[in-house]
Amino acid sequence: MLNSKQKEVIKRAHELNVRFVRLQFTDILGNFKNLAITINQLERAFTEGIIFDGSSIQGFTRIHESDMYLRPDPDTFTIFPWRPKEGGAVARLICDVYTPDGEPFVGCPRYILRQVLAEANALGYTLYVGPEPEFFLFETDERGRPRKETIDTGSYFDLSPLDRGEDARRDIVITLEEMGLEIESSHHEVAPGQHEIDLHFTEALSAADNFMTFKLVTKVIAKKHGLHATFMPKPIFGENGSGLHLHQSLYQNGVNVFADPEGEFGISDLARHYIAGLMHHAPALCALGNPTVNSYKRLVPGYEAPVDITWSDRGRSTLIRIPGAGGPSARVEFRSPDPAANPYLIIAAALKAGLDGIQNRMNPGKPIPESSYELSPDERQKLGIRSLPGSLREALDCLAGDALIREMLGKHAFDHYMKAKLIEWEVYRTQVHQWEIDQYLGNI
Repeated sequence: MLNSKQKEVIKRAHELNVRFVRLQFTDILGNFKNLAITINQLERAFTEGIIFDGSSIQGFTRIHESDMYLRPDPDTFTIFPWRPKEGGAVARLICDVYTPDGEPFVGCPRYILRQVLAEANALGYTLYVGPEPEFFLFETDERGRPRKETIDTGSYFDLSPLDRGEDARRDIVITLEEMGLEIESSHHEVAPGQHEIDLHFTEALSAADNFMTFKLVTKVIAKKHGLHATFMPKPIFGENGSGLHLHQSLYQNGVNVFADPEGEFGISDLARHYIAGLMHHAPALCALGNPTVNSYKRLVPGYEAPVDITWSDRGRSTLIRIPGAGGPSARVEFRSPDPAANPYLIIAAALKAGLDGIQNRMNPGKPIPESSYELSPDERQKLGIRSLPGSLREALDCLAGDALIREMLGKHAFDHYMKAKLIEWEVYRTQVHQWEIDQYLGNI
């Protein structure tokens, strides 16, 4: 039986002359997947789900239990503006994954986030998130493959002619708005060819959906401009890497409970407990928020990315920053994640950590306004400053040792994620890289 939202989506799809519907979902590593159905199958998708082979998707099922079902979320219906309308438009719906028994699949990242959001709701909280993703635009060769050259030599807030990505960035924003996303701002970032588009603060599940949509649209529109968009955290040595800063606030009965005009930096004690939870679990969160070998080339001193587990109302190298807006807009900015992360998993993990801080009334300690990596070892020890993991392997060990975040993932997702990432680390560890050839071949 169709509900009212599903009926409305089917009606709109016919009114918009939709012929194909892309059913999109995300695997455990954060890759967007999809299969297409015709408009005639949309009702069945809502009522029964659409079967697919889960054994072919990273982190889903084994070969002898491969049947899985996609069930579309009617709130995610939108049209692909870049697809030709002749012969029928193309729409999309983001899906949750279900088992043949009609149960939510425990390895679905969207389900994992839903579970933590339900925990927060049971405590009376609703999480709002504002993602700030950064990315690079590179030139392409005659076959459309990315070259090593960025498209400009611009820097922070530059504009054309230095910012040659301005037109592409403009078209990305327009396309996102046509798909129903609200954009806060967009600008050139610090590094050559680096850009940022800030997504509007919204409820956490929608924020994760919007980020996945943003990545897809950015790559599609960049390609139309003859460019390659990459969310690789650190593509250029000696330049800033790309982050995915996550602004977060908890609301209760429509009120931002992180706000306190009388509190230090305009935040409440509850917000401070949340910050402390993020800091306590930060090493394990890196395994999800910084999920690649390359992620740890960004988390180094001197490039406006956090290295240590600190918080402050200023400083671009602190792990958690309190933006100066204050008042009803009070929030915490979690700065270590990068855009290679699976947004469902890192948002779920951040919320789980923050709730742990609230429930156990954790204390974040004193804010560290200066760049902590400029402090002496004695000063760091006196202040009790801990460092973030320095490699993917170290972060995975921290995840394995964090019972709370492991529990949040569940055994299925944890085991598959760890297996995939340990293989990635082992392949990287055993490769002979060009730096080693340059450094040692002629000198030893």
